[in-house]
Amino acid sequence: MVKKRDEDADASDVDAFARAMADAAVVPLPPDARRRVRAAPAVVLQPAASPSINAHIGDDESDEDFAAHGVDRREIRKLKRGEYAAADRHDLHGMTAAAACASVKQFLDASRHGRHRCVCIVHGRGLRSPGGVAVLKARVRAYLRTHHAVLAYADAPRSDGGAGAVYVLLRRPM
Repeated sequence: MVKKRDEDADASDVDAFARAMADAAVVPLPPDARRRVRAAPAVVLQPAASPSINAHIGDDESDEDFAAHGVDRREIRKLKRGEYAAADRHDLHGMTAAAACASVKQFLDASRHGRHRCVCIVHGRGLRSPGGVAVLKARVRAYLRTHHAVLAYADAPRSDGGAGAVYVLLRRPM
């Protein structure tokens, strides 16, 4: 009798899944004779009303702070509180996004060479940018996520720039 209940549950799960997928743009994969799982064809779905990408640059919650894999999230709280003293500051006001990223790379490399543990990068809040979009903030923080020396970053304390600046915790040089 237990076997019958399991089959009923499986059948109801399959039915529920089929109903949930009925209105989605889902195409079932053709069956494979050898029962292998094949990768689904790449399909790019566009939302019905897609807002401009530039309208939301910097609005992403994930850009607020970052901790590399294996780094304790408490380090982010320490950065936000200002428990790490910023050994150096770098101001990006007036730069293009490409120039800012190149400048940040040089600054981080020089800071690490100078054995700085924490630095402050001032990117601004984008208040004077066309459309009020903080392009530098989003681009710089995206670049910081990819830099090998960055362990964590967070908004600077209010006294040091707040959302217009970022405190960066650097890996110790070897």
